This record gives sequence, structure tokens and C-alpha cells, in this order.
Amino acid sequence: MPFGFLRRRKPGDAAGNAPGSVTPDASIHAGQARGVPFIALTEDWRLRGQMDISGRLSDALNRREAIAITDVSWGPPDGSAPLEEAPGLRSVDPYDLILVTAGDESLPPLTEPERTALKVHKVAYDVALEAPPFRVVGTVYLHPGSEPERLLDRSSEMFVPVVGALARLGDVEVTDPEVEVILVNRFYLRGVTQVDRRTGEPHQKLPGSPLGGTSWQDRSR
Repeated sequence: MPFGFLRRRKPGDAAGNAPGSVTPDASIHAGQARGVPFIALTEDWRLRGQMDISGRLSDALNRREAIAITDVSWGPPDGSAPLEEAPGLRSVDPYDLILVTAGDESLPPLTEPERTALKVHKVAYDVALEAPPFRVVGTVYLHPGSEPERLLDRSSEMFVPVVGALARLGDVEVTDPEVEVILVNRFYLRGVTQVDRRTGEPHQKLPGSPLGGTSWQDRSR
């Protein structure tokens, strides 16, 4: 295993965010530490194992601190070769991860009303996120007045959850379509486009002239 194989210049440094800075949710610790299964993708690697966290996986990642990991295996990001055990990997820096898949295990126990409340007063946008070399298509939930393109802005929130998402590396699907959420590292984002989730492509304008009122094209500008 190459020493420091994940050690690159942290994109947060270029974006003007100091390493180790704390997000607004960093003080949230729900429950005791537990092992949460994860799959993470970097530009060169796919990592699978367990993260030792408390509370939500997204909160742990957004704290921007090294996270202890166990039972780790690794391989190429496109799945072209089987994963091999990597016992020497005992922690991971969130800055190095482009995508992290999160299932129900990533959340502390919540009732259905509590889960629904997390999305109240938010607007759903179907988007394609370009985080080279990956492309992620799914739904993001944003506060009213916050357009999807603002995800490219600097923010204390390092990872954005994309619901019902699918990630590709070229023509290869690199995430499980049954996974509920993909967490995308905003520091790697290079493009955000509103799309039709069925095709992953921007909406096509209908022929003819509008009949009046406000169209979805107007609302998306």
C-alpha cells in the first residue's frame, strides 16, 4: 500500500476554507459511536468498510476531521477488479472523498414523522452534479430561494446529500441503484445542471410559444 496514497492538497484550502473548520452541525452528536457501513469513491480508489461515528454520517463528514475506519477493502473506482483487504487503512480524511454512499444505517433511529420533518420547507430539484471524474444524477432538497447552482458557492457544508441518486464514471455505474443517498463533496463540484431524472439530461423546450404565465424554464433561471 503506497504511503499517504490519499494525501493530496485539500480542495478546501483553495476554496478559502481552513482545514478543521467547524460546520454549524458539528456540535450535533446523536447517540453513542457505532460502526456504519460505507462505500467511498476517490479519483483513483473505491473504499469499503465501516466508519466509527455517532449521529449522522453527513454530520461526521462535515466536521472535516479524520474518521476512524475498520474492515477496509479497496480497489479501482469503476469496479473493474475485486476489492482487496487494506488493513493498514485505519482512518480517512473527508477531504479526500468525492462520493460517499449512505443508507439507512447512516442515520440515528428516527420515526417516520421525524424523517419527514427533515424535508419540510425545502424545495426538491432534480440535478446532475459534475464532480470529475464522476457524474451524479438525483434530487437535492434546498431551502426556498436557494438555486441548485449555489451548490458551487463556498459553504460550511462540505457534503451535500443527493437522494435517489446514481453515479457514473464514464458509461459505468459506480454506485448501487438501491442506495438511498449519495453524499457529494462540494469542493469537487465543477458543474450543476437541472435535469430530467429519467434521462439525466436537461429538460427539452417544448415547440411553440408559451400561453402565458410563468413556465418552469422561468422558475429555473
